[in-house]
Amino acid sequence: MSTALVIGGGIGGLGSAALLGKRGHEVTVLEKNPLLGGRANYFEAEGFRFDMGPSWYLMPDVFEHFFALLGERVEDHLDLQRLDPSYRIAFRGSDLEVDMFSDLDRDVETFERLEPGSGQALRTYLDSSAEQYAIAIDQFMYRNHDSFFDFIDRKTAMQGRQLHVFENMHKYISRSFSTDAVQKILEYQLVFLGSSPYNTPALYNIMSHIDFNMGVFYPRGGIYSIIRALEAIGTKHGVRYRTEVPVAQILTDAGRATGVRLESGEELHADLVISNADMAHTETELLPKEARTYPAKYWAKKTLAPSAFILYLGLEGRVPSLTHHNLAFGQDWKRSFGQIFDDPAWPDDPSYYVCAPSRTDPSMAPEGHENLFVLVPVAPGLSMTDADIATYRQKALDLLVQDFDVPDLESRIVFERTYTSRDFTADYHAYGGSALGLAHTMKQTAFRPNNISKKLSNLYYVGASTSPGIGMPICLISAELAYKRIIGDTSSGPLPV
Repeated sequence: MSTALVIGGGIGGLGSAALLGKRGHEVTVLEKNPLLGGRANYFEAEGFRFDMGPSWYLMPDVFEHFFALLGERVEDHLDLQRLDPSYRIAFRGSDLEVDMFSDLDRDVETFERLEPGSGQALRTYLDSSAEQYAIAIDQFMYRNHDSFFDFIDRKTAMQGRQLHVFENMHKYISRSFSTDAVQKILEYQLVFLGSSPYNTPALYNIMSHIDFNMGVFYPRGGIYSIIRALEAIGTKHGVRYRTEVPVAQILTDAGRATGVRLESGEELHADLVISNADMAHTETELLPKEARTYPAKYWAKKTLAPSAFILYLGLEGRVPSLTHHNLAFGQDWKRSFGQIFDDPAWPDDPSYYVCAPSRTDPSMAPEGHENLFVLVPVAPGLSMTDADIATYRQKALDLLVQDFDVPDLESRIVFERTYTSRDFTADYHAYGGSALGLAHTMKQTAFRPNNISKKLSNLYYVGASTSPGIGMPICLISAELAYKRIIGDTSSGPLPV
């Protein structure tokens, strides 16, 4: 029986472990933290339950496919609710507030109010987005690429030309929509990719299909229920999980990874090693210099996705002005994105996100209380003192009161926790304190770090910094891509179920 070690119990690592366990490998997952889940972690305090990271359940087709690969059905593990509305948007500097529903007729009405004549443009845009999503799934997202030549076989080249790779999202959207509000509604999804509409290729218009056509869902009990489901499936197939066992080194011999040494000194050996740890950390800290494909100078040149300034708030009383997902858009997006990617500074007019899962799921907060997750994207590696954190905490609270009409906010806080780039680095070895990994810029979309080491033939990578990129469903695809490597499958689309 072949043995495998998985470093890191994030969603990509858990997916890899379950796939290999189902195939008959003897698999052990090694997680440095007390709980599995990686950035999809959670904690409980004073009757509140907080998902710490991801909070949007998107791309249900990817989850359904992955669970089916494991011989399972999503509905046997997750109690999914389609959100209605999908989310609410407040536009700072005006009284404008809109709800989006992932219901085309209703969303067309909203677009027409914001920009007369844009309703039909939205229908046309989403038809194109759906077509491009199908191409991306069939030819790109589930395919391992090792060189430029993997992109230029006749079918891939012909279809790839339809994906608008060499134009940024803002230019692409501006050709069909002219008002600031509508453009922002179609561009905000890029934050999920850790990118900006000014540096992200227009092929990511597929995010609009994911949002408007496929819908936004919520698994009752919180996002961590996905982690529990993957752990249970892995356990069914013999996967062993060890927590609070940080890895200090990947052991190597004669061009192969032979196992790992834990910080405790214990050594474990295996036929395969898969790292779901932060990829920069794996390459620059866990591997000896001669075994590194991507040394420190490689990462220093990369564009990181934003970090995040997060407030976990438990409030006394309900907040009817909020829905489950809420977005507040600042007025000058170009300046705000510049303060994240180009000239790092604390955003002075930030866009931000508020999740209020207790609006949908009362189990997330004590009766008569509300659970809020407030996230402000900020530059990775931003200089940060305790005084900076205190100042920005007050700014975030003031904006929440202003943008979403949350009265007496400060006096209603009964639980509060702040989470910053320092915590991302400490908890997840996140390079630069990024909340997500490598941004999906034009270059970093087509040429992300590969998911197999060039120096060690049996070392594989999964997670947000390898292919195909950022997000829970995308990390499940990364698990499938690594699995394809291991079993020798070179197909371009999803594995047959």
